[in-house]
Amino acid sequence: MNYCTRCGAKVVLRIPEGDSHLRHVCPQCGEIHYLNPKLVIGCVAEWDGRVLLCRRAIEPRYGLWTLPAGFMENGESTAQAAMRETVEEACARVGIERLFALVSIPHISQVHLFYRARLLDADFGVGEESLETTLFEEREIPWERLAFRSVAFCLEAYFRDRRAGAFGFHESTLPPP
Repeated sequence: MNYCTRCGAKVVLRIPEGDSHLRHVCPQCGEIHYLNPKLVIGCVAEWDGRVLLCRRAIEPRYGLWTLPAGFMENGESTAQAAMRETVEEACARVGIERLFALVSIPHISQVHLFYRARLLDADFGVGEESLETTLFEEREIPWERLAFRSVAFCLEAYFRDRRAGAFGFHESTLPPP
């Protein structure tokens, strides 16, 4: 960040009084600009025992498989973000059930949240950010072609819980690759 979004003056890096982190501070108007982690929200959408995956049509990880997920927008809840992303990426409507997994990824300043969800019908398709969408049984998941470690963590926990007959909440922090 170079300039204050409030008044346009050049910002400086310093630790504001009462804080413990370097922040972008405007010496002219005093605005403190906090840069915080981004939230990526998605869901494990199931239909008839199969899970919906999307093959990415964008970078990063073009051509690899992922759960429908993306960056949360201002003004929406996490559940709304999961539903919106599923519509955008897979043209699918879901009923959100429970928060299932939280994955902290400090080295890229992201937090990934995944809900358990059910497809409301079998009507899904290819959104702008997907090359294809498919329902997979556990044995069919393209594990070697998953786009993100957070997705692999979530799917492994999901299928493990499903086999055990009870879903819990799962949390992980991913180290740098």
